[in-house]
Amino acid sequence: MEKILAQLASPAELKKLSMEQLTQLADELRKQIVKTVAATGGYLGSSLGVVELSIALHRVFNSPTDRIIWDVGHQAYAHKLLTGRLENFHTLRQLDGISGFPKRSESEHDAFDVGHASTSISAALGMASAIDLAGGDEKVIAVIGDGSLTAGMAFEGLNHAGHLKKNLIVILNDNEMSISPNVGALASFLSRKLSSDTFIRFKKETENILNHIPGFGRDLVNLAKKVEESFKGFMTPGMLFEGFGFDYFGPLDGHNLQELLETLENVSHIKGPVLLHVATQKGKGYAPAELNPPKYHGVGPFDPATGEIKGGKPGGAASYTEVFGATLVELAEEDERIVAVTAAMSEGTGLKNFAKQFPARFFDVGIAEQHAVTFAAGMACRGLRPVVTIYSTFMQRAYDNVLHDVCLQKLPVTFAMDRSGLVGADGPTHHGVFDLSFMRHIPNLTFVIPRNEVELRRAMKTASLAEGPFAYRYPRGNGVGLPINGPIEPLPIGKGELLRSGKDVLIVAIGVLVNEALEAAKLLAGQGIEVAVVDARFIKPLDTELLLEQAAKVPLVVTAEENALQGGFGAAVLELLADSGLQVQTLRIGIPDQFVEQGTQAELRSFLGIDAAGIVKKIKAAIVPAEVCHVVE
Repeated sequence: MEKILAQLASPAELKKLSMEQLTQLADELRKQIVKTVAATGGYLGSSLGVVELSIALHRVFNSPTDRIIWDVGHQAYAHKLLTGRLENFHTLRQLDGISGFPKRSESEHDAFDVGHASTSISAALGMASAIDLAGGDEKVIAVIGDGSLTAGMAFEGLNHAGHLKKNLIVILNDNEMSISPNVGALASFLSRKLSSDTFIRFKKETENILNHIPGFGRDLVNLAKKVEESFKGFMTPGMLFEGFGFDYFGPLDGHNLQELLETLENVSHIKGPVLLHVATQKGKGYAPAELNPPKYHGVGPFDPATGEIKGGKPGGAASYTEVFGATLVELAEEDERIVAVTAAMSEGTGLKNFAKQFPARFFDVGIAEQHAVTFAAGMACRGLRPVVTIYSTFMQRAYDNVLHDVCLQKLPVTFAMDRSGLVGADGPTHHGVFDLSFMRHIPNLTFVIPRNEVELRRAMKTASLAEGPFAYRYPRGNGVGLPINGPIEPLPIGKGELLRSGKDVLIVAIGVLVNEALEAAKLLAGQGIEVAVVDARFIKPLDTELLLEQAAKVPLVVTAEENALQGGFGAAVLELLADSGLQVQTLRIGIPDQFVEQGTQAELRSFLGIDAAGIVKKIKAAIVPAEVCHVVE
C-alpha cells in the first residue's frame, strides 16, 4: 500500500483524499509520532490523542489563511507532520532542530507561539477581532484541552469572546487529563456523559413502550425526546458554555473522522462564537500510552516495541525532583503543619508519594498557579506551612500573588521551584532562567539556591523553620550522587561557603554553576592561575561579609549563574560591590539578553559558555588584557 504521509506536500492535499485514505493517514501519523518520540523524547500521549482531529481541521479549514491555534502545543506533532515538516521531524526538540511546540518562525502554519497553558482562546479572539476590523472572512480556531480550561485565563477569554460575538471556533479537546488526571469541579462537570449502559437501556425500553401506545404513542416519544434534550442541557457542559454566549455542540467522538468532518464543516458556517466539545483518548493507538497517560505525557527516549523507557540515572544518583519529594515527606512526618500545593503537576514535581502518604495535606489546584499561591497564603494565615511546588517557568504566572499575597504579609509560604535554569529540549518557553531576577528584589523573601542534593535538603529544612516567605530553586536532572540519609542540618540564613582559596581570581557562583566553577578552578590551576571559589548559597540575603572579604583579596571577581544576567545574581553582587565602594574588576557569567533555544543541558551550557570550559575561556580572556596592559606600563 502506497504511503500517504510521505507524499503529502501541504495540508491542502487532504481535501483530495478519500475517507479510506484519511484513515490510513491517521495510522501513518501515529506510527511516525511513536517512532520519532521513541528516539528523541517528547510529548507523546497528547499528540496521539488528536490525530483524527488534526486531520479533520486541516481538511475542513485552509491553513495558513485560516488560523489554527493549539493551546500549550503538547498535542501539535500531527499538525507539524501535516504541514510539511516530515523530512525534519527526526530533529524534534534537538539542538538546531524543530521545536516541540508550535512556533511562528518555524512555519507559516503555526499561528501563535505557545508552550504555557490557557492562552489559545485569548490569542484567537485577538486574531478574530483583527480580521473583523480588516473586513476579512478568514476562520480562527482555538484548540484547548480540558486541563488548560482549569486556568482562569481561559475563562477570561471565553467571557470576552461571548461579549464581542466575533466569529470564533473553540474546540475543547476533552481527554480528562492535563499532565496528571484533571482535578476540580469543572473536570467533573465536563465528564458528565449520558452514555452509561443503564441509561441507554432505559431510554430504549421507554421508547419501545411509548411507541406501542395506540393513537398518540409517537407524540409521546417526540415529547420525551424534547424533555431529554432539556435534561441534557442541565446535565452536560452545554449549559456552561452557552452561558458565556457560545453556541455549543457535543460532546462527540474525537476519533470518528466522519463525524468530525461533518460537524466541523457545519460549524464553520455559523456566525459568532462556537464551542465544539470533542472527547478523545490520550495516547490513542499506542497501548503503553493508553494504559499510563501520565507516564507518556512527556517522555524520554523509549523502546517503541515495549514502551520501556531507555537510560537511567548515571551512577545511581537520584534526581533533584526525587530528592525533593522524599525530603518533603520526611519533613512532613516531623511537622504536621506542612502541606503541599501544586498546579496540575503532582508527578512532575515529585509529590506522588506525599499525596499517597498525606492525602488530606496534598492539594492539586489544576493549572492555576495564581490561585495556588494565594490559596497557600490563606492556609498560612491559619497556621499551616504550605510548600508551593511549581516549575520555575510557570511561577512567572504568579508573580503578583507572590509579591502581594505572600511577601507583603510576611506569610510563611515556601516556594519550591523545580526545573530552574536550563531545562533542555523544551526550549525557550520552559527554561527557568528568570526566577532569580523576578524574585530577588521582593521584600521579606529569603531565597537560597543549593549546589547539590545535600544542600537542597538543608535548604528545605531551613525553609520549614522560617517565619516568613522562603524560596529555593533546583534544576532538572540528577544530583551529583552524594548520600542523602541521616539528619538534616539547617543552613545559617544568609551565609555562603568558601570552597577553595586563591589569590588571582574569585568566582562567586550559585546553584549548579558552583560545580562548574570548581572544575574551572582546577583547570586554571594547571595553568598557574589560582582561583578562589565561593558558593554564595543565598541570593537574598547575600553573605556581604564573606563576599567583600574575599573580593578584597583578588584583582578579578567573577560571578556565575544559570539565570538571566539582567537583574540576576551577578547584578546583586555588583550592587554590593558598588555600595561598599570596593574597586575591583568584575566579570559576570550567565544567560545573555536572549531567549535560549532547545538542546540538551550540556549542549546549551557549552553554547552559552557557562560550563567549566566556557568559564575558563572567559576568565582567561579577562585576565590577558590586564596582563598586557601591565607589561606596556
